[in-house]
Amino acid sequence: MKKILVLGATGAMGRYLVPELIEMGYAVDAVSIDDAVSNHENLKYMKLNALDDAELAEILKNRYDAIVDFLIYKPATKFAARMDMLLSSTDHYIFLSSYRVYANKEVPIRETSPRLLDASENKEFLAEYEQEYGLYKAIGENILNNSNYNNFTIVRPAITYSSFRFQLVTLEAPVVVERMRSGKTVLLPREAKDVEATMSWGGDVAKMIARLVLNPVAMRETYTVSTAEHHTWGEIAEYYKEIGGLKYEWVDEDTFLQVQALGDKFYRWQLEYDRLFDRIVDNSKILAATGMKQSDLISLYDGLRSELSALPPDYEWKPSPINDRMDAYLKEN
Repeated sequence: MKKILVLGATGAMGRYLVPELIEMGYAVDAVSIDDAVSNHENLKYMKLNALDDAELAEILKNRYDAIVDFLIYKPATKFAARMDMLLSSTDHYIFLSSYRVYANKEVPIRETSPRLLDASENKEFLAEYEQEYGLYKAIGENILNNSNYNNFTIVRPAITYSSFRFQLVTLEAPVVVERMRSGKTVLLPREAKDVEATMSWGGDVAKMIARLVLNPVAMRETYTVSTAEHHTWGEIAEYYKEIGGLKYEWVDEDTFLQVQALGDKFYRWQLEYDRLFDRIVDNSKILAATGMKQSDLISLYDGLRSELSALPPDYEWKPSPINDRMDAYLKEN
């Protein structure tokens, strides 16, 4: 029986990947900082900090056939420092990148599409390569591609929603779902209303990644792990309205960013260098590698409806200051 190590096993994708791997006949060691209990003889959860080199080195003594790494290495130099430790300890290493590495130069997005790190001319933006998600993920890719290793695969998921994680433009569940349930209005940036977005269900992303594990065609390859379905943010807002009664109001970008994060530049870059790009994905490469079809993937409407209906009605989100600022703005206006 092949042994798989999943680092970051209880996140938006990991929580679906672990049972998928078990179903495929692997033995899985699932590492996270959360408490989790195994319900299968071939699954072992380990609660520890996998970003600690000493703790990781101890785990890797088990010698895994494959490692799926959902950890965030910020800045990318943290990944460079442990790449040898990871790739020399396994036959197949899967690195989590992001579709946010892509520039707005080509529609639909393909694996060969230009990346922001290479194509952007904004020097202020590029100077934040240690902090901006799409940039340090691209640098992580470079570290792998410039290495002498051949036993790795890079995956670039699009926006991935799952249980307890729901997105709307740059807003997350503690704002979107909390305000939807309490009957409060959500503010959205008007500039995003007609922009095409791609959101994939975490379970579908997990199926794709699971079928890359130890797959010979995946070695030293990069895949955009995503559905090909796409909708404007205005249409997605309507989905939330139809499913859960979301109320929303469009405001200008500056007002939205001020309410969301007091104008923080990283939120601005997330909006302007991703959510305001038309994100339409050509997922033919990942489908070919995994033997899957687009028809195997759940539609966005059905996926959101399923996950939202499964939420415990009494679940309490961590308080968000964004909600307070939205309340204050709506009261004043």
